Amino acid sequence: MLRGFKTSGISGAEDTPSRTAPPKARELALPSMALPRRFCSSQRAFEDLRTAFVGTNRLADALSGTTEYHNKVITKLFGGNSLYGCYGLAVTIFSLGIIRDIIYKTAIESQPTLPLLLSPTFRAIAYGLLASGNILVLSSMWALGVTGTYLGDYFGILMDAKVSSFPFNVTDAPMYWGSTASFLGSAILFAKPAGFFLTAIVYAAYSVALRYEDPFTGEIYAKRDRERAAGKKSS
Repeated sequence: MLRGFKTSGISGAEDTPSRTAPPKARELALPSMALPRRFCSSQRAFEDLRTAFVGTNRLADALSGTTEYHNKVITKLFGGNSLYGCYGLAVTIFSLGIIRDIIYKTAIESQPTLPLLLSPTFRAIAYGLLASGNILVLSSMWALGVTGTYLGDYFGILMDAKVSSFPFNVTDAPMYWGSTASFLGSAILFAKPAGFFLTAIVYAAYSVALRYEDPFTGEIYAKRDRERAAGKKSS
């Protein structure tokens, strides 16, 4: 998605950038994290969870990247309707997010607790992070709508006017950083140091995604603007 734009209509499949290569499934080379045994009761379980975290991001990117943008595989599965295809991807990404959250909660609850994090000060910090994170995520979804939130530009569903109101006047990627804040808040609330490592993985995955996603989606809209300008000159 191109954060900060408001949906106005559906562009045809011909609106494809000619110069910028699309982001493939994001390759995030993460080193093996050896956690101190006092903070992680099962190293193997934690490594499996780390893989699941990265896997959900890779799956979503693979579905919405090269395959859909160039070959329209998801659109074809929905009878050639790109809007329905985008909705289908939205349900998939949303469902994967729920599964990831359940795995995260289940995993860190079984990990050792750090008593220091049980203090009222840290609990207040945790609730603050959770509140601010959810506000950023939900308000950005409200501003962008379903297609704006769930990679509609890969389906040719382009946006017209940039949204500069909250939360986009705070950060260009409110959903990513709001989600990261929520994971960090959960780790503190449960007083589980293992959650900090998972939060770091989420942060790294989002950072890599932004590095590829922003230039690619920016080129989509730049090409659309060039075509509009060329059309006005010829008319």
